[in-house]
Amino acid sequence: MIHDVTSVVGKDKLRMRVGRGEGSGKGGTSGRGHNGAKSRAGWTSRPGYQGGSTPLLRRFPKRGFSNSDFRVDYHVVNVADLAKHFKSGTTVDGTALAGVGLIRDTKLPLKILGNGDIAVKLNVTADRFSGQAKSKIEAAGGTAVLTPYAAKAAAKAHAEAEAEATKKANAAKRAPKAKEVAEPTAQPEAKAEKKQEKKDKPEKKQDKNEDKNSDKG
Repeated sequence: MIHDVTSVVGKDKLRMRVGRGEGSGKGGTSGRGHNGAKSRAGWTSRPGYQGGSTPLLRRFPKRGFSNSDFRVDYHVVNVADLAKHFKSGTTVDGTALAGVGLIRDTKLPLKILGNGDIAVKLNVTADRFSGQAKSKIEAAGGTAVLTPYAAKAAAKAHAEAEAEATKKANAAKRAPKAKEVAEPTAQPEAKAEKKQEKKDKPEKKQDKNEDKNSDKG
């Protein structure tokens, strides 16, 4: 059977030996062809190089914005996994989790999520806790503590939020209040006086015209 053959031959194949005569099929130019930079020793080419023409990456239009460069990746562990791998009273951090194989290494920050149940008292130190995870750990008698760096960042963010809220409150106090412009109600007497003035105006005009005519005469 084929597996009997492959077990003897092995999975690795010997590389082609070039430059060992024309009869081998890879003699003479050793598979590099005649002339050109690629046939010379030491030839290299950087990725994307297209012989001096404008590379595709530069010809391709670039639009929009991506937040992927600013995304923070975490090692994620659920409280159910903590209950399975640690005994009561244990201090759990990134190093302990890497030791039991729940995370690969300690290069990324650690985040604890609340999937599952936990009845073991553990002192957990991580960079982030979901609200549910923190409440479950504390309900079991344990503690959920942020790492020093994460605690400092959280305090800074909280201080910035409070400063922004204070700034908005002060701006609202300094802003002039909108004045309510109410049109004054005209008194009946004032209305009557205005009507009388309108009636008297034509009479005054007639008097002026009479005076002009008498002066001409």
